[in-house]
Amino acid sequence: MTIPADQAPVAALLRRLAGADPVETHISAVFVGPDTVWKLKKAVRLGFLDFSALADRERFARRELALNQPHAPGLYRDVVPVTHAADGSLSLDGEGEVVDWVLRMAPVPPGDFLDNVARRGGLTPALLDETADAVFALHQAAVPAPPGFDAPAAVGRVLAGNIRDCNATGLPPAEVAALGAAMQARLDSLAPHLAGRAAEGRVRRCHGDLHLGNLCLWEGRPTPFDALEFDEALATTDIGYDIAFLLMDLCQFGQRAAATRVMNRYLARGGDFGLLPALGFWMALRAMVRAHVEARRGGDGHRYLRAASDFLRPVPPRLVAIGGLQGTGKTWLARALAPELGAAPGALHLRTDETRKRRAGVAPEARLPEQAYAEAESQAVHAEIMAAARLALAAGQSVVLDAVFLDPALRQAAEAAAAPHPFTGIWLAAPLDLLRARVAARSAEGRDASDATVAVLERAARADPGAIGWAVLDAAAPLPAARGMLALGPGDRA
Repeated sequence: MTIPADQAPVAALLRRLAGADPVETHISAVFVGPDTVWKLKKAVRLGFLDFSALADRERFARRELALNQPHAPGLYRDVVPVTHAADGSLSLDGEGEVVDWVLRMAPVPPGDFLDNVARRGGLTPALLDETADAVFALHQAAVPAPPGFDAPAAVGRVLAGNIRDCNATGLPPAEVAALGAAMQARLDSLAPHLAGRAAEGRVRRCHGDLHLGNLCLWEGRPTPFDALEFDEALATTDIGYDIAFLLMDLCQFGQRAAATRVMNRYLARGGDFGLLPALGFWMALRAMVRAHVEARRGGDGHRYLRAASDFLRPVPPRLVAIGGLQGTGKTWLARALAPELGAAPGALHLRTDETRKRRAGVAPEARLPEQAYAEAESQAVHAEIMAAARLALAAGQSVVLDAVFLDPALRQAAEAAAAPHPFTGIWLAAPLDLLRARVAARSAEGRDASDATVAVLERAARADPGAIGWAVLDAAAPLPAARGMLALGPGDRA
């Protein structure tokens, strides 16, 4: 990659200021200094953008600042002119004619970009939850598309562009054609659903390029940055398509369990289960984007074409319900099984504790008062997770239900929700002394969605659950037995 000749003097100035050569893409050059980063937009005209005019480079630099600064305060600083003085010298924000514009940012250590965090195995559960929360907050703040927005047509244009770009970068024409036809058929079937989501306000001015490399640790928190600034139409999309890039990227990094966790945390925060019918399609479309981008870079774009086909391929869904007293490890087992079940990125994990918090309008770890556990509210919580399970199964996504399930009627409701798909019920059991210790420790930590105390456990232990028709597993080591029941091994993920 090269910087246009007319911008060579500006690049030389920025190289001196940074003390290093730039990191280049086909549209920008980023000069990273010890305490400042300067981003120069290349004066190029490509099929999808035009930075050739000075006024446009200023406009897009300011747009990039406006889009990203609210979510990354301090990371994005300002936009300054490069000026040409009468003596022929160039300077930043000096006297004389403006010859270019640069965006000033703070430097981020290379190891703090989430793609590098993933490479070193640093995507902890807490970091994944915080990442999902950051994306959820970004989408909550995003401006909805105007009324009448034609979502199916917009997605159709994106698909057509990706087919064209895959062909232009030399990817196998027959595979591109077959994938394109399959994608178009899926889009045709999804069109009414996508239009309905637009009418609900699910289409918004999103980030637009939300892969792992465009998330970093800033002031200790995962932070989205580098939102797509040069194409409002491309960035105005369904929030499900926006997060699908992150989920696809995690899967391609070999981090399917991380993708499952991010998906489930995101859905636990907002309850947007309506994104599930299109999720495989959206992940496939994001894989097509990455296929031609990688091919243009000289990388292995073909593997992303294969991934796109895999994301489209239906996998028969199933429902697994996990019950037992507080402290038996229902959530731990659900999270272990969910990545191994069904279509990518894994099973929908529906937890009553998280559903109750969402209904109350608070974060999963917030504490709720006793009245939030009144019988009427508990019935509403269970009705909601059953409805979400049915929706997910109809969309082709497997489900793991995670609840105490003391009431036999609730266990029957779980089995009924699965029909006509396969159902497996698991009941976890452990000595009461062990459960007391676990619940007491969890309550002391205060970092879990469960509000259960030892007193709550004691009351539940005195209740009669009736005959348990589900498989009863030792809560001390349930995973191997559960995998055996589901005919799953560590490598059996679909």
